[in-house]
Amino acid sequence: MDKATEVTQDTTMSAASASAEAAGDAAQNLTPQDSEVQATDSNEETEDMGQFEELFEQSLRNFQEGEIINGLVVSTADDYVMVDIGYKSEGVIPAREVKDTEGNILVQPGDSIEVLVDRWNPDDGTLRVSYAKAVRRKVWDEIVKAHEAKEPITVTVLSKVKGGLTVLIGNGAGGVKAFLPYSQVDIKPHPNLDKLLSQKIECVILDYNRKRQNVVVSRRELIEKEIEEKKKATLDSLEEGQIREGVVKSLTDYGAFIDLGGIDGLLHVTDISWGKVDHPSKVLKVGDKVKVKVLSFDKEKEKVALGIKQLTEDPWLRVAEKYPEGEKVKGRVVNLTEYGAFVELEEGVEGLIHVSEMSWTRRIRHPKQVVEVGDEVESVVLRVDPEARRISLGLKQVHPNPWDVVKEKYPEGTIIEGTVKNITDFGLFIGIEEGIDGLVHVSDLSWSKRIKHPSELYKKGDKIQAVVLNIDKEKERFSLGVKQLQPDPWESAPERYPVGSKVTGKITNVTDFGIFVELEEGIEGLVHVSEIAHGRPKSPVGKFEVGNELTAKVINVSPKDRRIGLSIKQLKEDEERAFFSEYSSQSAPTTLGLLLQEELIKDKGKKEGS
Repeated sequence: MDKATEVTQDTTMSAASASAEAAGDAAQNLTPQDSEVQATDSNEETEDMGQFEELFEQSLRNFQEGEIINGLVVSTADDYVMVDIGYKSEGVIPAREVKDTEGNILVQPGDSIEVLVDRWNPDDGTLRVSYAKAVRRKVWDEIVKAHEAKEPITVTVLSKVKGGLTVLIGNGAGGVKAFLPYSQVDIKPHPNLDKLLSQKIECVILDYNRKRQNVVVSRRELIEKEIEEKKKATLDSLEEGQIREGVVKSLTDYGAFIDLGGIDGLLHVTDISWGKVDHPSKVLKVGDKVKVKVLSFDKEKEKVALGIKQLTEDPWLRVAEKYPEGEKVKGRVVNLTEYGAFVELEEGVEGLIHVSEMSWTRRIRHPKQVVEVGDEVESVVLRVDPEARRISLGLKQVHPNPWDVVKEKYPEGTIIEGTVKNITDFGLFIGIEEGIDGLVHVSDLSWSKRIKHPSELYKKGDKIQAVVLNIDKEKERFSLGVKQLQPDPWESAPERYPVGSKVTGKITNVTDFGIFVELEEGIEGLVHVSEIAHGRPKSPVGKFEVGNELTAKVINVSPKDRRIGLSIKQLKEDEERAFFSEYSSQSAPTTLGLLLQEELIKDKGKKEGS
């Protein structure tokens, strides 16, 4: 027997003895004068004694161990609670039995509670009671009842253990601990079990063994049942075209699964927005509540297709009105490719600025040379194709075309001065204005010199003058010439080399079809093989050497074709005629003599030809 019980029993016994002794003394000391008063009070005393006897008899009642009786909380302390159960001594309950999991005492003085008779000894009057065991018996009754009726029961999550969670059915020391396996916590692995600690949750009893004090519970089974009920209700009410509210359950690369209430619908990434969505996570997150439209529904296969963008009008229906060709528009660069930049004009409407439409003067190889993702840009609408959902935009069209200005500023024949910016095999690039270069082709560097590469005459950075030959605005080409600064020597060739004149030059080339003779720098004449000598033409190769001088007669001049025809044969004939003419004028030959001279000339020609 503990100290508190002993104190209570001693106090009760002393009070009873004192009351009996006081009653005896009072009866012995009565006088005759008090007899009437005593008679008056005798009835009341008799009644009080009856009540006392009743209470006394109750204090002497028999108790059965394991019996549950009602008691009245008399007082509470940090270590124990006193309970009046109608016995000669009060019952004492350890305070730990009436505390909840957080340490709060669950009873107050005056509360009526049930306790279990743990041990009773009628000989010495000791009585031990337990609140926890009384509660535990009731909890077990609830466990059995819940299991048989397959009804949910509320539990409190206490801690994590190997393989699952420890939960408490009931409160305080009288509660019954149960095991909740990890596999039974939820329909899928729970992301954070720590969040469940100290929480009250609903479970069902899977199995129990009262003798071994073992209980196994499941939260998953209850969730599955709730989901199945929701699923049935949702399937019965679901229709195509409906607008429903759901919760984002999971995200994938191709879309999001939306819980509509027991059944999941697929929201494809292309149906999230009229605009481009790279990944559903850019717009949605798990747990979001969203409004969706049912696009299609197969009740047998339980497949539901959902859309968010369908809740609003397709913006492409009005793009032709909102973005007419030629109008300036503003937008944000959302994507770059090798061939251009995509600009978002509004949600769901994007236009393409092709690299060729980014600059009037620069050759853009990649759009990142001009813009970056996120830039706000102004552009001009070039073409709109609502059916193909395409809008072509131009960045360079925001500003005037500099080629229009250049054509007006530099008419053909204008002499300009610029810096050599680049040298290639085919010519020189001369800087004209910002972003505009002119080309001097290698063939336009000199009238007379044979130039194999422009670097023979110029280097990068040289200042040179040139003549504007042509400006092609459409092809954006600016053609220049250096040789045009001087007159074309072929234009005056007929005056300097008239037909019939005698010329001398250096042999520059000997071929089977003739001999090329340089008359001056840049001007050559050709002695065709048929004009070398009389008779059947023979190849001059091996008979004439390059570098030797050669004299011939000009027989034709064509500045347009840049050709001069020469003849050795005709020059010799002219010289021989002149010789005989001079000879005949000095000797006055007879007619027969003249005939003989002519025959000699013919014979000589035949011999030379052979």
